[in-house]
Amino acid sequence: MIDFNPLTLFQTKGKIKKVYREAKASYLNRIRFAVGVFYFAMGLSFASWASRIPDIKTALHLSEGELGSVLFALPVGQLIIMPFSGKMVTKFGSHRILILSLIMYVFSLTNLGLASTALQLSLGLFTFGIFGNLANIAVNTQGVYTEVLFKKNIMSSFHGMWSFAGFTGALVGLGMLALHLSPYHHFLIVALIVFLMIAFNFKFLVKAKEKIKPQKEGKKLFTKPDSSLIWLGIIGFCSMASEGVMFDWSGIYFKDIVKAPGALVILGYTSFMIMMAGGRFIGDAMNNKFGRVRVMQISGCMISIGLFTAVIFPYLIPCTFAFMIVGLGVSTIVPTVYSVAGKNPTVSAGEALTIVSSVSFLGFLMGPPIIGYIAQTLGLPFSFAFIGIFGVLIAFMVSKVKIAG
Repeated sequence: MIDFNPLTLFQTKGKIKKVYREAKASYLNRIRFAVGVFYFAMGLSFASWASRIPDIKTALHLSEGELGSVLFALPVGQLIIMPFSGKMVTKFGSHRILILSLIMYVFSLTNLGLASTALQLSLGLFTFGIFGNLANIAVNTQGVYTEVLFKKNIMSSFHGMWSFAGFTGALVGLGMLALHLSPYHHFLIVALIVFLMIAFNFKFLVKAKEKIKPQKEGKKLFTKPDSSLIWLGIIGFCSMASEGVMFDWSGIYFKDIVKAPGALVILGYTSFMIMMAGGRFIGDAMNNKFGRVRVMQISGCMISIGLFTAVIFPYLIPCTFAFMIVGLGVSTIVPTVYSVAGKNPTVSAGEALTIVSSVSFLGFLMGPPIIGYIAQTLGLPFSFAFIGIFGVLIAFMVSKVKIAG
């Protein structure tokens, strides 16, 4: 019989091939570079969209409220695909899902530049979120596989590539504005760059597939996940809530509370991003030297110290240093959480990352709105102090999870 199911074309067989484990260091480094490029490509795509939001808002004549409603379509798309992304990565192989989803991710990006109505933009962001989540699970699974081959902590450097791409995307966006290019032509150029990245690096992705355990007869479709994955998800939730607050509210804090003059309003956000990216590039060395548990405990304390300092000393220089401390604090937590989850012995890497990222992402989604509600009632400094408690919780919860290394 002829099988007309197109998904069978993408199925892979076996675990990580033995050839990888016996490969020379130069080839392993090429694999690491290729995986890092895919992280960079994802960050560049997202940053390119973020850099043109004001222009698209103006072109579509959207109010702040309307824009907020439209932007909500992106996380909705991510949340809807989350129950299936891990299973797809496990069944068809992370390397193939990553290639396909990243291609569709940048294709969705170009469509955002063609939107002429709020509805079209919402639909575009919905698909952008779907393929973004698929690519996120697949690329982090690749990161876990690569870390296994190197037998040392390298996940943080991969996330550093994503953060570095954020700066690059912002700079490219400024250049496109200076050249008076429309969002569509901007996104099209970025898409072509990403296609080239895929073409030159896809052959070096780790070709592996997790074993799919046969489901026992009568077993429920939804079972209780490993408790350690839930704890990891909660730690990720606290970290991403802090991260999301800095993304969305640091500029407002510097403008309304710090009273930063003119262009210095962006100083808090910039200092946070620089330290977060820098922390991710040195995070692996810190984990290898001092151990993941100690680094995560110190990182949690740094988040709390930074946010509490910003509340107690709401002045330009102290707040700048405080936001730098927060950036260092959040830099290594999520990469470490993903690395530990991906090596869970009872669940495949793709499904484990889906569980952890689902819980973690809720922090990124809910953190900024929670800040707004608290700020409206008790003031913005109090809301920052509230999020500061999350850092202490991270330091405490690390002891509840078995973290090797």
